[in-house]
Amino acid sequence: MAVYTDISEEELAAYLKGYAIGETLSYKGIAEGSENSNFLLHTTGGVFILTLYEKRVERAELPFFLGLMQHLAQKGINCPLPVARSDGELIGELAGRPAAIITFLEGVWMRRPTATHCREVGRALAGMHVAGADFSMHRPNRLSVAGWKELWERARPMADSYEPGLVAEIDAEFAAFEKGWPVDLPTGVIHADLFPDNVFFLGNSLSGLIDFYFACNDLFAYDLATCINAWCFEKDHSFNQTKARALLAGYQSVRPLEEAERRALPLLARGSALRFMLTRLYDWLTIPDGALVQKRDPMEFIRRLRFHRHIATAAEYGLKDA
Repeated sequence: MAVYTDISEEELAAYLKGYAIGETLSYKGIAEGSENSNFLLHTTGGVFILTLYEKRVERAELPFFLGLMQHLAQKGINCPLPVARSDGELIGELAGRPAAIITFLEGVWMRRPTATHCREVGRALAGMHVAGADFSMHRPNRLSVAGWKELWERARPMADSYEPGLVAEIDAEFAAFEKGWPVDLPTGVIHADLFPDNVFFLGNSLSGLIDFYFACNDLFAYDLATCINAWCFEKDHSFNQTKARALLAGYQSVRPLEEAERRALPLLARGSALRFMLTRLYDWLTIPDGALVQKRDPMEFIRRLRFHRHIATAAEYGLKDA
């Protein structure tokens, strides 16, 4: 979350006339994040999150994201619920941006998650996969192998200026993915960005999942591999197998992995690391310093990509035999 577009009290008051949530008591920008402008909104009707969708989010895709949150909430998944406007729509316009209001979830995200937190995340991810099975809308993953290739083609001419030899290394990764990327594994709606700042806890209990704006249809095991990258590496870049074992056990307690998913997990984890490395690398190389979009160093995921390259089986992540 972040604030790229500011709003005045007058603009907000006019916008809220389209909702039945009362009048503004207070609002303030939320500084964390990198995609949209977010505000914590207190009204006489409760506490909400107001989101203004910036240029990276296409308006035509908002019904998928907001509809998915509605669907998951109805299925018992703890996630924000979009608030309908008085005209029945979920999307309005504020300060020249598409905008929506969602319910507020209590909790905090864990800066130093434990194995207990990782187990809860695994359970919640599998629960989301199961709950989304009958969601009627479909959105392809624009950041799967074809999307990575487009990003790489734009970043490739400058990549060796970031780290010498990176072009040859990533070219070899693409050759491996084009040869072996699985296509016949179980698929459905995935979160695709379930990093610690998108999961709220109250103590050791998971209170909710947020930020579904990368959600799409893709391989369930790829979503799990992304969680391994997001939750199971320490600040010193070392892999924590205890956390990974807990994450995987939590997932399998709800949705056991098929044998083909187990075999594919190391390659999927490599692909997930490449995906987050490439979006960071592209921003790092193309966005000028001082721009509004937050730039993050891609080296963190280059290291994870190299780690997964040397993993032969999912047992090395701590996955127990079926």
